[in-house]
Amino acid sequence: MTAGFGGRLRTALDTYGPLCVGIDPHISLVEEWGLDASAAGICEFGLRVVEAASGRVGVVKPQVAFFERFGSAGFAALEDVLGAARDAGLVVIADAKRGDIGSTMDGYAAAWLSAGSPLEADAVTLNPFLGADSLRDTLASALAAGKGAFVLAATSNPEAHVLQGARVADGADETVAARVARDAAAAGGASGEALGSIGVVVGATADRAAVGLTDAALEGLPILAPGFGAQGAEPNDLRRLFGRFCGNVVASESRSILSAGPDRLAARIEERAGLYAEVNRD
Repeated sequence: MTAGFGGRLRTALDTYGPLCVGIDPHISLVEEWGLDASAAGICEFGLRVVEAASGRVGVVKPQVAFFERFGSAGFAALEDVLGAARDAGLVVIADAKRGDIGSTMDGYAAAWLSAGSPLEADAVTLNPFLGADSLRDTLASALAAGKGAFVLAATSNPEAHVLQGARVADGADETVAARVARDAAAAGGASGEALGSIGVVVGATADRAAVGLTDAALEGLPILAPGFGAQGAEPNDLRRLFGRFCGNVVASESRSILSAGPDRLAARIEERAGLYAEVNRD
């Protein structure tokens, strides 16, 4: 039987702590690193991040958009980075935010979550706002393959709160964000202390209470939390933001780490990981 994503993620978090290194090759950063603003440059950038992250954190998250901009050569670069990260034993979350219906979603699932696919990752981010049922087959495919997914629930951008905090239209007394979390828990087998394989994205700078994401809504869910580092949240905010679920959080940082440059990258990762470790010891 294929090992589940939730179990692999649990091991990674318990071994290395919550820090996830975002692989976001902004052109300005690539150039600051002395690399070309090209597919070859972002490939080299990504591979250096993987090398520095290996053995220091358990999870990396390549942002697909920065590779897509270079077309087929960019996707080839992403394939190399994804493969290197998985070969290094890192849990790899492809930040693709895919969301569609029917056979289109089947195609996305095959691309990101099928064993042997050139773009194979351990998990992918998904957009549920075409309707929760639109993701049903993709989530089932993920589980069957031992993969995972993180479904957008409460994102960091403030303009999203009008939608994510709105009440659902079927008469249930819950917000859109809470419904997303409930559906993710049901799909991924989240319960009690066990960590499910389907999680949610909850921005560290989002007001989860304002969008109805109570503790009960997050029970057993892995939580991908962008917004740490350059976006304003700090490691010592982790417990305040997520309470008893802080051990289930994948705390994503990118610019706060990548801005250190290639020579200081490994040291910066160790510094940031150490700050999270201090929180967990408290």
